Amino acid sequence: MNKKIIFLIISCMALFLAGCGSVQQGTRGSDNSVGVSFVRQLVAEDNSTCRTIMWQSQVRQGYSVEYRLKSSGNTGANQGAAQQASVGTGAVLTQAATECSFKEAKTDYLQYQVQLQDLQPSSIYEYRIVTAKSKGAWHSLKTNNDKGFTALIFPDSQSSDYSGWQQLARAAQQRHKESELYINMGDLVDNGQDGSQWRAWLGSVEPFSADTAFAPVIGNHEAYSLDWKMTPPKAYINLFAVPENGLPEYKRQFYSFDYGPVHFTVLDTNFHEAQGWQPQLLADELRWLGQDLAKSKARWKIVLQHRDIFMYAFSKESGRPERATFFLDFSRQLMPLYEKYKVDAVLSAHLHTYRRRMPLRNFAPSEDGITYILTGVAGNVRYPKLWGDFAWDAARAPQPETANYMTLDVSQEKLLFRAFLPDGKQFDEVEVKKQNI
Repeated sequence: MNKKIIFLIISCMALFLAGCGSVQQGTRGSDNSVGVSFVRQLVAEDNSTCRTIMWQSQVRQGYSVEYRLKSSGNTGANQGAAQQASVGTGAVLTQAATECSFKEAKTDYLQYQVQLQDLQPSSIYEYRIVTAKSKGAWHSLKTNNDKGFTALIFPDSQSSDYSGWQQLARAAQQRHKESELYINMGDLVDNGQDGSQWRAWLGSVEPFSADTAFAPVIGNHEAYSLDWKMTPPKAYINLFAVPENGLPEYKRQFYSFDYGPVHFTVLDTNFHEAQGWQPQLLADELRWLGQDLAKSKARWKIVLQHRDIFMYAFSKESGRPERATFFLDFSRQLMPLYEKYKVDAVLSAHLHTYRRRMPLRNFAPSEDGITYILTGVAGNVRYPKLWGDFAWDAARAPQPETANYMTLDVSQEKLLFRAFLPDGKQFDEVEVKKQNI
């Protein structure tokens, strides 16, 4: 027999056996064995006792989530925690999943979700997705305490090719494995109706999305149709089951949650884009925002919004018409609320550049002002030499600007924001402390 044919036969047999081995391993605990992908944790309203789990499926079938307590730093302060403490560490609890499938444009999304409630604060759980015949892989779930945590913050990840975003996100998580929470500041994808882009985005974070709580921010590109017209952001709203805001007409577009000593308020700033279907978005959101901030007793308050407070002047190199940097109209309505309810920091995105401002109060620099950070860009859509310098910018990314990410370290004493280049080199940091200490 020809040596080349023998070599091909041996190679095929090796691949077949390797494949069989992976299937056998999967039946003992891989997500492939239960036909699921893109497993993700979503923040809940109170992340010390609750978390939402979502996933995509290859087939429609009955799913449940099994979960168990691995270790606890809390004796349990509520009925559910006390019940679990009586069951004991390692005892497996089960909750049936709910199908939450939908269709958007040309893409069918078959997906499921479970909300795990009455968890013990300051504890480590593990969970897995199961069917009647198979069990998926165990994933980690950490409930927070009131002391502190680390979060990863990613600016706009929209891309023409998501390989760069994937590399940045995975490398950042590997460098900061202590992170319990990750945030994407909007424009997750370039086109909200393009299912292939959502698959690319979800696949990029898949190595850690099942084990780390996620807080998404809606951007304007989530509201683009396949023909690049504005449309309600159906895919974004259905892919991420974030906490409800009490307003069914704005389901999951803006929301808030508590994580450790921080109250996060997440806004929808698509006021211009949504005029065709939600002309009252700004007015209704302003009322909700005031109520949300007023009722929070958290140590820290942070606002996440996709659009920035400023529109920058163009740089001379851009060739665009000259103009001065100015506040956007909606900022003049939002910023007084931030000051009234003692917000500590506001993070934004959209302009694909990193700028940390001097603290601002009453629309001007002030030593006792709020820290505003324009978080930069994490995808490959860049605006080189587009934006000009501004006197109120205290820091910016190294030039020429590339991609970046941020971390947030929270304690009772301070917030520490740090900014990094894709290779992990830090280029900015700022501490925020309470003025009344």
